[in-house]
Amino acid sequence: MPFRWEHGGVDTAEIEVFLTLAEELHFGRTAERLRMPQPRVSRLVSALERRVGGALFERTSRRVRLTPLGEQLRDQLQPAYKDLTAALDGARATARDTAGVLRIGFSPTSSMTVLTRLTGAFEARNPGCHAVLDGVSNLDPYSALRRGELDVLVNWLAVEEPDLTVGPVLESVLLEELADRDVALMTPPFPPALYDAIIPPRTPSGRVIHRSHPVRSIHELVALVAQGRIVHPTATGIPMFARDDICLVPISDMSPLPLGLIWCTAHHNARIEALAETVQALRREVGPRPRSIGR
Repeated sequence: MPFRWEHGGVDTAEIEVFLTLAEELHFGRTAERLRMPQPRVSRLVSALERRVGGALFERTSRRVRLTPLGEQLRDQLQPAYKDLTAALDGARATARDTAGVLRIGFSPTSSMTVLTRLTGAFEARNPGCHAVLDGVSNLDPYSALRRGELDVLVNWLAVEEPDLTVGPVLESVLLEELADRDVALMTPPFPPALYDAIIPPRTPSGRVIHRSHPVRSIHELVALVAQGRIVHPTATGIPMFARDDICLVPISDMSPLPLGLIWCTAHHNARIEALAETVQALRREVGPRPRSIGR
C-alpha cells in the first residue's frame, strides 16, 4: 500500500527501512531486523533520499547518524507510520475474526437435519460466532444474498451466476431415471441452471420431460404433486413432502446434484470461510443421500 508523496509515489518499504535505520543507526542490524539483504537496505535509503532531494544519513566507515533533514523527516513520519501500521493491523485482525453473526439462508427443500448438524458444528468450532438461519424462496434463491441480507446460502450447487462463489459440497444426492411425466414449469426469477439440474429437459435415454405446469411457489408445487398432476424430484427427508398423499419413489441413473454453500464473491469474510471449513470437516464424516421422486 504506497503513500503518495508531493513529487511522486513512495513505497512503504522505503519508509520502513528509513525509520528502522534511524533507530538502529546500523545497516547490518537494520537488514537483520527487517530480514532483507543489506544491499537492498542501502538501495531503499538511497531511493528515498532521491525523492526527498537531500541526504538523510551521514555515513562513514565507523558510524551512521541522521542529518538534520533526516531528523526532521523521522519526527514527521513516525506518528503517521504508527497510525498506518495500527490501521493495517486492525484491518487484518477484523478480516480474520469470526466473531459475530453469520446469516445462513436455506430453501424449503433443504434438509433441516443437515442444517442443524452444520450450524451446531460451526458454532462449536467458532464459539464467538452465532449462526442464524433464514429461509429463502425456492423460485428466487439468490436475491437476499445480493442485497446483503444473507452471508451465505445452503442450496443445490447448480450455479451460473458470475457474482456468486460456489463453496464446498455439504452433501451429494444422486438422481436416478426420471420418467417422462409432467413436471413443474419453473419461471423467472428461478435460476435456469438450477432448474435444469433439478428437472433436466430430458432423461438419460433422451425422453422428453414435460415441463407443463407453471408454479409460483413451493407450496403450489407440493399441492400439484399431491393432486397427482405432476411429479417432482426431491431429496429424501424433506418435511413438506412427508405427507400421506405423496408417495416417494427412488429414481436413478442421472448426474449427482450436490448441496452446498453459495455466497456473493464481494461479500466474502472470515465467518464464511470458517463455515466452509466446517462443511469440509462434516463432509469427511458423511456420505451421499439418495434422491426420490414425489408423486
